[in-house]
This record gives sequence, structure tokens and C-alpha cells, in this order.
Amino acid sequence: MTTRLASCSCGQLTAAVIGEPVRVSICHCLACQRRTGSVFGAQARFPRQSVSVLGVSTEYTRISDEGSHITFHFCPECGATVYYEPEGLEAFLVIPVGAFADPDFPAPSISVYQSRKHAWIVPPAGAEQIP
Repeated sequence: MTTRLASCSCGQLTAAVIGEPVRVSICHCLACQRRTGSVFGAQARFPRQSVSVLGVSTEYTRISDEGSHITFHFCPECGATVYYEPEGLEAFLVIPVGAFADPDFPAPSISVYQSRKHAWIVPPAGAEQIP
């Protein structure tokens, strides 16, 4: 079984994951662009029981475009987001793909908020594209 380790930049906050993600997606919403400092967010969803978090996190909760709450857990030392919890998906934890620092991580199969996508971004071939 696959084991992966996600970490903040300084290593104080980690999330060890056993097994494959149930979903890998990219999100083009403006909030993800601001949170990541990039043109989209890439995230992987895992069953909560497959993730072991170690370290101290600071929480920030915002309201999604659909009106639900999303609680982000980031390192109070370096500020990197290591995982988050979307309301309505309590059985899962979501981890930014970049926190794994793994170029072999599975590609996204879903691309959401296409209407806010930068024109030069091309989602992976075969990815479901949701407006």
C-alpha cells in the first residue's frame, strides 16, 4: 500500500497518508488562486481515517462559492497549508498536492471553476471539466 508524507515548508506540520487519493482535482476559483499564490489550486481528497496529522496548526475558515465552510489548517511557523476540511465532506481530509513535493503524484481527473481559469492553462487530457 502506498504511503505519502505531506509537509509544510519548515516540517513542523505533517500529514502521513496511507493509500491512494479518492479524488485529485484542480480548482480555478479566485479563492484558491489567492490561497496558493498560483493560478489554480491542486488538491487530493483522502478518507479521514487514512491520514495521520502531526504538529500544530492554525485554522482559517472561509465560505466557499457554494456557501459552505472550508477550514484550512496551516503551519503557524511558515504559513504553508497542509490540509483542509470542507463542510459536507466530513469523512475526508483534503491535502494540497504540492505539500507532498512528489512529481510522481497522480494527475488530476477533475478541473473545477473553468470559468475562472486563466486562458493559457490546459487541464490534463481526459480530465472532467466543470464550469
